[in-house]
Amino acid sequence: MRPTLRLGTIAGIPVGVHWSVLLIMLLLGQGLATAVLPAGAPGGSTGAYWIVALAVTVLFLGSLLAHELSHAIVARHYGVSVRRITLWLLGGMAELESEPPHARADLLVALAGPLASLGAAALFGAAAGGLYLTGLAPLAWVALAWLALVNAVLAVFNLLPGAPLDGGRVLRAALWWWRGDRAFAARTAARAGMVVSILMIAGGTLQVLWLADIGGLWLVLLGWFLLFAGQAEQADARLRSALSGVLVRDAMTPPPPVAGYVTQRLADFITVAASHRPADAYPVLDPDGRPAGLVTLFSLARLSPAQRAGKTLRDVRFPLDRLTVLSPDDPLEEAARRVAATRLPCLVISQGLLVGLLTSADLSRTIDLHTLTEGRAPSHRSG
Repeated sequence: MRPTLRLGTIAGIPVGVHWSVLLIMLLLGQGLATAVLPAGAPGGSTGAYWIVALAVTVLFLGSLLAHELSHAIVARHYGVSVRRITLWLLGGMAELESEPPHARADLLVALAGPLASLGAAALFGAAAGGLYLTGLAPLAWVALAWLALVNAVLAVFNLLPGAPLDGGRVLRAALWWWRGDRAFAARTAARAGMVVSILMIAGGTLQVLWLADIGGLWLVLLGWFLLFAGQAEQADARLRSALSGVLVRDAMTPPPPVAGYVTQRLADFITVAASHRPADAYPVLDPDGRPAGLVTLFSLARLSPAQRAGKTLRDVRFPLDRLTVLSPDDPLEEAARRVAATRLPCLVISQGLLVGLLTSADLSRTIDLHTLTEGRAPSHRSG
């Protein structure tokens, strides 16, 4: 999920918020200011309730950030890069570039978030208890007690045994340690997550229909999110199983027979390309024959004749710094995320020369071949 607003970096990790955070802040603030705080500390002014509610909402988002930062920092300790952290409607998300290297790391990364939430619950609870014992500031201790309770619930909820919840990661780590098979562990945790999500949807639906409690809609919403996320986890587990042990060179396709040069006029290149079997994308080379970028038929077709007139491929190419560059000996399992994140073909370069292209279609073909051959490694190697 891409953030709508970048907040900066913490410990070198980009942090942002999605626009949906505004919705949850409004809902939480309204509930706190009109129900929770007046019930726990009656007699206050409306303005005081709203000011405290706003402060509590910000502290709650801070505790969500602490939860995700804990995941990210432990992951980095084990050599896993963190792309970013994004806060959104249903919580937060720390996007890792790869999976933890072993079961112990997987377990500790998973537990870091709930432990941070439990730590926040203990901290807020101790502060609330101290204020309660003094008999002062009832509005403050009620607010702190709410924060303690919500963080404790957050920790317990996240430990439910199903991916993508932290409890699902814990289950995956335990199965990985027991069986020594990460793919089996990931599939099982994803299936468990789908069971948990279906139970949540059913429970929320019964809460709305049987108890006439509209709060069950949140449970239904969470359940649907977890259901779709669980399906994505299953797809990811299938992908990783299919790509395990496969190199980029096994899946890449050779570059098209036609290549352009940065100094070549666009009209001349189009004439040459049209005389061969057309491709979706063509490499662009420098005068020494080294990769200098990529040009696509789609991008060329969007240019008007006037825009194409007098242009060279240097003017219309996608330069190397906008493309994903891979080595033929890179593990395909690790390269898959980079391939999926770009709409352009990835360049496969060896010793400065272009040896192939890799696209999401190549990944799909590799997965299908894995299914048909029951996991046997591809016998053909390109390049």
